[in-house]
Amino acid sequence: MIGRIAGRLDYRGTDHVLIDVRGVGYIIHVSDRTLASMPGVGEGVALYTDLLVREDLLQLYGFPTLLEKEWHRLLMTVQGVGARASMAILGALGPEGVSRAIALGDARSVQAAPGVGPKIAQRVVMELKAKAPSVMAMGAVPSDAPVIEEEASPTPAPKRRSPPAVPSRAAHTADALSALANLGYGPADAAAAVAQSADESPDADAATLIRLSLRRLAPKG
Repeated sequence: MIGRIAGRLDYRGTDHVLIDVRGVGYIIHVSDRTLASMPGVGEGVALYTDLLVREDLLQLYGFPTLLEKEWHRLLMTVQGVGARASMAILGALGPEGVSRAIALGDARSVQAAPGVGPKIAQRVVMELKAKAPSVMAMGAVPSDAPVIEEEASPTPAPKRRSPPAVPSRAAHTADALSALANLGYGPADAAAAVAQSADESPDADAATLIRLSLRRLAPKG
């Protein structure tokens, strides 16, 4: 199984790229969103990959993060959703948008993906509502992984101190989901509460998301 490819971008197609890895070119299919974020031809690039195997077909699909790759794999467990539909959904919504749509039962957002009809969209939000929290809890994985170079540099460049990483919105969401799970809330209820809270307060950190979600989950009376 090919899980990740790092090399130099040789070509950009309408729905795929060609990455050269030490003289071997790999054609990798990507979503519109991923294609738009790719660097220029000749620059280094790295993608996590999933290999689709059929009797008459071998195709690689690429993703900037492991989180997006796991969403792709989960989406394809839904009846009627193949690799093309999954990539269309991820291209239209991104991993965070898919999380939010499933948690809120928002089939219309899923239906906005090209080629996805209302029945498939409804099936996605219904079938994945219980499975989605495990993927949502993964958080985001940095996509700027180092590319394997053809030759080692004779004189290593001095290392620069990187600024402290700022937690992403996905990381805050994952922390909030984990906290609610530890408090005994069910995955589906916790995911819906966190998604609604994140929509209400897009810049909220994990602590704020937990507080807002607990308010939503508190018994009404």
